[in-house]
Amino acid sequence: MNGRNYDMTETVSFNSEEIRRENIREVLKHVQTALDERGYNAINQLAGYLISNDPAYISSHNNARSIIQSVERHEIIEELVRFYLEEHR
Repeated sequence: MNGRNYDMTETVSFNSEEIRRENIREVLKHVQTALDERGYNAINQLAGYLISNDPAYISSHNNARSIIQSVERHEIIEELVRFYLEEHR
């Protein structure tokens, strides 16, 4: 394993909140790419979806519609607000 010695008795920290946040970021990136590939304005389409909860705003290209629906809308909104506020302190 990369030539490193691992202590198999050492406790590993598991941060489920960070994993959840990273999942949301990956979902948004995937959906943005799919929308861009279809020629849509990703910001407008994502905003429309988040405001209305209408999945028709998200293209089904590359399974983007199903993928974005795998995350709760309120969690996406919370992550966007958190990111914006942390970046603009």
